[in-house]
Amino acid sequence: MANEEKLVEQLLTLLGGKDNVRSATNCMTRLRVRVTDGGKVDEEGIKNAEGVLGLVRDEPTYLEIVVGPGKSRKCADVCAAMGIPASAADAGVSTDNDWQANKAAIKAGQSEGKIKHALKTVGQIFIPLIPGVVAAGICSGLGTLLAQLYPDYASDVVWGTVWNMLALINSSLLTYITAWAGYRAAEQFGGTPILGGMLGMMTSLANIDNISMLVGLYNEAQPLDAILRAGRGGVLAVILGVWFMCQVERAIRKRMPDALDIVCTPLLTLIITVVPYVFIVMPITGYISTALVWIVEQVCMNPLLPVRIIGGYIASALFLPLVAMGMHHGLVALYSVQLESLGYVTLYPTLAMAGAGQVGAAIAIYLKAKKVNNERIRSVIDGALPAGFLGVGEPLIYGVTLPMGKPFVTAGLGAGFGGAFVMACQIGATAWGPSGLIAIPLMTQGANSATMSMVFYVVGLVISYIGGFIITNIFVKPEEVAGV
Repeated sequence: MANEEKLVEQLLTLLGGKDNVRSATNCMTRLRVRVTDGGKVDEEGIKNAEGVLGLVRDEPTYLEIVVGPGKSRKCADVCAAMGIPASAADAGVSTDNDWQANKAAIKAGQSEGKIKHALKTVGQIFIPLIPGVVAAGICSGLGTLLAQLYPDYASDVVWGTVWNMLALINSSLLTYITAWAGYRAAEQFGGTPILGGMLGMMTSLANIDNISMLVGLYNEAQPLDAILRAGRGGVLAVILGVWFMCQVERAIRKRMPDALDIVCTPLLTLIITVVPYVFIVMPITGYISTALVWIVEQVCMNPLLPVRIIGGYIASALFLPLVAMGMHHGLVALYSVQLESLGYVTLYPTLAMAGAGQVGAAIAIYLKAKKVNNERIRSVIDGALPAGFLGVGEPLIYGVTLPMGKPFVTAGLGAGFGGAFVMACQIGATAWGPSGLIAIPLMTQGANSATMSMVFYVVGLVISYIGGFIITNIFVKPEEVAGV
């Protein structure tokens, strides 16, 4: 880990020193850093540091430093070993004070657009959940494949046990996903995490159905159409409800004597929050969730093939800019809603084609760089291309296509053809997170059998590779590669 230690030491200097860094954590490819004084950060120095593939900075005190898959976790581990906490709360900083001290900074970050800020906030809630989502999704996909290949699995001791083990892992996420989301939302909004987890878990409990029956809001003939029922609103209800809960908790804590805080504050917070949450937030977000699923279905599952083809092309072609801006994680709320409603995700397989288009574009650039003897860009592609095939596109985005400009566009245009094919075939995914080749076991749902869904997904990847390669090869000239 010597290289990561050197990189972290260099980054700490460019971030204004270790004392200016309040927290550091990571996602699949980024080191996520919160600083005290954003004015001390040397952005250009960070961008030009060896080992850094890119920088995303949408708030004065929050930075996402792209270092690549694997390395981001190692850098975060180095930071932890140096005593840098993963969150402000771990540093012993009062959550209340944290919110007050950063109020101006957060507002400054929101000036770029409240919608973008909200999407990034949702992404930050779900990012730590992605490893579990992926594990559960793969188990679900393998279970589906097993059931189709061996219909009598339930009567077989070995295969029946295997299927139930896979189902157990998958259910551990799906049954309690609202609880995990609530816990993380409370951390993100500055509340007590366990209270957020409790509110999220309440969402799926049968007592909600009992309450709904008592007040006449339950539809016994069609339970899924009930105004209020267990699970109504899903993760959208949880995120909004936990945000409200955090406001209530802070208001109570400001007025609560210290001696009574540990007992009275959490109790009053939950009691005050639960009533509007159950009777207002859950029904309203239930209608919103239903509308979101309906809108996506009108494109992804439209009976008219041309609609699916056009929708798939546009979605894939425009997805890379979302990734570059760090906004793609904001879509996880939509994925979660679909997963809860349908049992699978329809949009994600199409969006996964964007990374494949970029792989094709990178190969085209690599061959042109070989002709013009540009060893630097070839070296960058050598390091980033394996991750690209495995579905981690950010190293290629920030190291190759985005800095060059034109290939960033041609990659998306090429990916659109694969996206059009995948959406035309109506492929469904059991989870989201990885894309590329490692996502194959996830692609077992939709209008086809599990086996054919995976085959169609692979065909879509190949189409995107070829599309990104051809379009980039046409529009990017060798002389444009020589000088980068």
